[in-house]
Amino acid sequence: MPYYIYKISNFPVRQLHKLEEHAAFGAASARAKALRIEAASPEEGTIKVIFADSELHAEDLLSQVRAAQPNPADD
Repeated sequence: MPYYIYKISNFPVRQLHKLEEHAAFGAASARAKALRIEAASPEEGTIKVIFADSELHAEDLLSQVRAAQPNPADD
């Protein structure tokens, strides 16, 4: 399964833009880090690496709303 690099824009609506696809995590991670450094500002979007069967599966995973992590201070 490949690693996909996506740019996620949240304004005006959430949009997913596939940037690249890599066979190995090391290459995908290094490229994502380089893209994050190149980004002029956070308003341009977030760069994410996702491991998935296909582009459709990657976009489905990136679109899911994740539950908040429990906070130990709340007890």
